[in-house]
Amino acid sequence: MAALRWKVLLFLAVLLFVSCKATPTDILYRVPEEQPPNTLIGSLAADQGLPDTGHLYKLEVGSPYLRVDGKTGDIYTTEIPIDRETLRDCRNLFEGDKCFLEFEVSITDMVKGIGTGPRLIEGRIEVLDINDNTPQFSSPILTLSIPENTHVGALFSIPMATDRDSGTNGVAEYSLSTGPDADQLFTLQVAMDSGEKLPQLVVMGNLDREKKDSYDLTIRATDGGKPPRAASSLLRVTVTDQNDNAPKFERSHYEAELPENSPLGHSVLQVRANDADTGTNGEIDYSLHQASETVQRLLRIDRSTGIIYVKGLVDREEENFLKFFVVAKDRGPNSKTSKVLVTIIVKDQNDNAPAIEIRGIGLVTHQNGVANISEDMPVGTPVALVQVSDRDEGENAVVTCVVAGDVPFQLRPASESANDRKRKYFLQTTTLLDFERVKDYRIEIVAVDSGNPALSSTNSLKVQVTDINDNTPNFSPASLEVDFAEGNQPGDKVVDVVATDADIGTNAELTYSIIELSANALFEIDSSSGAVRVRNVLDREETEGYEFRVAAADKGVPSKTGTATVTINVLDRNDNDPKFMLSGYSFSVIENMAPLNPVGVVTVTDSDKGENARVNLFVEPDNGKFVIQNGTGTILSHISFDREKESTYTFRLKAVDSGDPPRSSYVGVTINVLDENDNAPYVTKPANSSYTYMSPSTQTETRVEVVEAEDIDSGLNAELVYTITGGNPYGLFHISPSSGEITLAQEFSGKHTGLHRLVVRVSDKGKPPRHTTALVHVFVNDTRSNVSLIEALVGHSLYTPLDRDIAGDPNYAHAQRSNILYGSLAGIAGVILVIVAVVVIRHRLQKDTKSGYQAGKKESKDLYAPKQGPKNGKGKKSKKGKAPKPAKPLEEDEEASLQKGLKFNLINDTVNDSPRIHLPLNYPPGSPDLGRHYRSNSPLPSIQLQPQSPSASKKHQAVQDLPATNTFVGTGDNNSTGSDQYSDYSYKANPPKYSNKQLPHRRVTFSTANQAQDLQDASQHSYYDSGLEESETPSSKSSSGPRIGPLALPEDHYERTTPDGSIGEMEHPENGKTRWSVVEHRAGERGRTKKTALRQN
Repeated sequence: MAALRWKVLLFLAVLLFVSCKATPTDILYRVPEEQPPNTLIGSLAADQGLPDTGHLYKLEVGSPYLRVDGKTGDIYTTEIPIDRETLRDCRNLFEGDKCFLEFEVSITDMVKGIGTGPRLIEGRIEVLDINDNTPQFSSPILTLSIPENTHVGALFSIPMATDRDSGTNGVAEYSLSTGPDADQLFTLQVAMDSGEKLPQLVVMGNLDREKKDSYDLTIRATDGGKPPRAASSLLRVTVTDQNDNAPKFERSHYEAELPENSPLGHSVLQVRANDADTGTNGEIDYSLHQASETVQRLLRIDRSTGIIYVKGLVDREEENFLKFFVVAKDRGPNSKTSKVLVTIIVKDQNDNAPAIEIRGIGLVTHQNGVANISEDMPVGTPVALVQVSDRDEGENAVVTCVVAGDVPFQLRPASESANDRKRKYFLQTTTLLDFERVKDYRIEIVAVDSGNPALSSTNSLKVQVTDINDNTPNFSPASLEVDFAEGNQPGDKVVDVVATDADIGTNAELTYSIIELSANALFEIDSSSGAVRVRNVLDREETEGYEFRVAAADKGVPSKTGTATVTINVLDRNDNDPKFMLSGYSFSVIENMAPLNPVGVVTVTDSDKGENARVNLFVEPDNGKFVIQNGTGTILSHISFDREKESTYTFRLKAVDSGDPPRSSYVGVTINVLDENDNAPYVTKPANSSYTYMSPSTQTETRVEVVEAEDIDSGLNAELVYTITGGNPYGLFHISPSSGEITLAQEFSGKHTGLHRLVVRVSDKGKPPRHTTALVHVFVNDTRSNVSLIEALVGHSLYTPLDRDIAGDPNYAHAQRSNILYGSLAGIAGVILVIVAVVVIRHRLQKDTKSGYQAGKKESKDLYAPKQGPKNGKGKKSKKGKAPKPAKPLEEDEEASLQKGLKFNLINDTVNDSPRIHLPLNYPPGSPDLGRHYRSNSPLPSIQLQPQSPSASKKHQAVQDLPATNTFVGTGDNNSTGSDQYSDYSYKANPPKYSNKQLPHRRVTFSTANQAQDLQDASQHSYYDSGLEESETPSSKSSSGPRIGPLALPEDHYERTTPDGSIGEMEHPENGKTRWSVVEHRAGERGRTKKTALRQN
């Protein structure tokens, strides 16, 4: 497209010239159509030798396609392109006709003034065609019927393509594309008829409808432009039955003349075609073909006779000729057609009266049919350009034009052109005009054509004589000052300014305006009355005053103007809320900061003035935590901050000014409490009283325990580090500093067997850091059958100083060195020890047999037995109701204080803490198993209620510490010792009181969910045994302590025995309640276990 434009411009530069005919004012330019805006067409000053300075060039005719430079007379194209195909005078041109666009330019001598009169230049522009249109077929699918058995070489006309372009840019050639099936059957031939190319299809082979009844071909039309444009259409050839002859017109071209305004139904001409066939094959129908919309609107054809009639109103001035085709089609089953070109020339009738057009010329402009001329203009001054034309032609278009009446004006030819159809005249003055005598004239112009009969028309123009403007408008006073309050409504009036003019008429009509452009944005002035109004709301905070000038201009030519100065003082109103500097404030304070310290400072401003700008600050809600100082905006705290209790404080500040009414605003304040390391970590798992059992064969990297701790601080103050600070002299254990996971670092050896107490230090990363200590007990042994011993060792560990390592067997090394000596002595003393042991055991068994249960008999005092309680089952209370204090440990006060800091809570540990300790902590670590050796002189059991867990506060565990007479101690072995090397005590069982088949009993402790529950329902009871039988393996007990659960068998499966072992029931009254005890009977070392329930009243 760019290349085409450059070629067109080059073509324009070469072909552009001025062609002068008989008259020097007849100017001709040539320019291709569709030129871009501002394309130079010609220069009147340069081409015609006209002056290029001191003159004004004005385009009178030629818009909107043209514009003229006022100084040089250069003619340019505009934004509206010149399209040759759409210009009114170029729509129905014959082939070879030229297309012209007329223009008129007036030239006024600005040095001599308007009185000398303008000069009118007329010219034409020949619009050259470019290839801007693509050929088009009448339809995308063209149908052509050919009878079968048509002889080779027969021709059939193909509908032509049309191109809105002309000349070489029109349709230049046709081409035909056939498929493989039609390649040998059809070809294309282009014939010439009246300068038009007619495409024809030539039959090259025999057509057989039974084999193929249709063929699809492609017809392509290409124009001769550069570059060429082309269009294609589908040509569908239908093979029909035999129809030998096609209709044939009597003439190859029909022409006729049609007078315009012919009546409807008027016959124009008749076309005739003949068909050599007979019957229906020889009957012909006529129709219009390739007829434009105008032809179809104005004409119709009789189908049978071929007579063309007038259908609509024919106007030569709209359409001066009509061109179309008529198609003749026979009525055979496979009809054939032929067409002929018809041209109708529309003849003129004198049906148009002359048209009189009056318009301004040069500097004289017309408005609403009125022309204004100053009274000081010289004689011969043109006031209008009169153009007289007649749309008819010939004599009908020759027009005579005169000025009617006695007025000081006349017509003078404006151009030397000999065009009779369009004449132009200047309407100019013949005498001097006097405003004081005649202020205006009504001029009537009459035009008569030369037709028969003649037609005439009139038009008029009002010429208004204007006064000379020789007075300037005057303001009084010349300076105005006014006070105006801010916060106004748009459109409020500020002040009225008034000026006067000594002239009359338009010279005295004043127009008011504001001179400063900046003031026009805020103020407006009524151009007629001079009332100054405010456009927008004034804001004193932005500008306290305005000063600008106003002008009063009269409507004289030239206009005269007077000015005045206006000063506006803006008064303040309370129209601004107090404004905080920030939309929200966020301050950070360190926790534990003392009260009445500054937290932060806020800044608030008020754009108003005086009392309207005095601001007071308040805290909302006023809960006493914070206060703000007026004047400084300092926020003070009334509290000391503790981040762990409350890390963020949010409130609003209210700012209220002293205006009337007052205005306020709010801002949100957030106080963020920064963390200090004021909280030590606390251990959540494991409990200090718990332990973990491990076999000596445990592999390294085995997980032992995970120490879990929390710190309610944040950031680095809450990041925890775990270290083992004691109880790991052999380096057996390793703890992860980050996760607290304890793993086995080395394999166990013989000296490592026993209880290990790891002292774990949990420190945070604060500055300075805080820490806490946790105890992790690990019991290393082949078995853990003696749970009571392990619990006692753990209990003893809790009161052992932390700087003392508890790490396995302390006597192992010494025992290894003494093995040889002991081995020698063992051989000598073996026999003696066996004899002594047998005697001692037999004596002990006899003694225990005698000490069996006897009703009402007091037991001998036992070293570890508690004091006897009252008979009602309640233990004695110490003075003032306080529980007896445990024995003070032997360590120093400082170490005892550290032990208290561990906050051991043995009673409130949850069920999951394993194992559960139910022994007083002040018992020595070597205490015997209380389940075996506990004795009491109280005939009734004592009950302790212990909460099972925090979430089950209504459930309690009833630990039944049976008195000696109700504690059934096994007799399965005459002498029982601990199953491992850490059993530092031994005991002898009571001799059997019952039959030899009765085997050791077990102590069973009940737990109950509700004391008010019917205790006789054995299914509602649960129990745990004390793990006293050494014959039980670790697999028979829970690894976390005594077995807990419901009784294994229903009540019917238990024996009811008396305290002396006889079968039956024995009731002991105790506040009206019935108590049950359960014993187990062992039939043998691996035999069946039977539980017996004892009820006590």
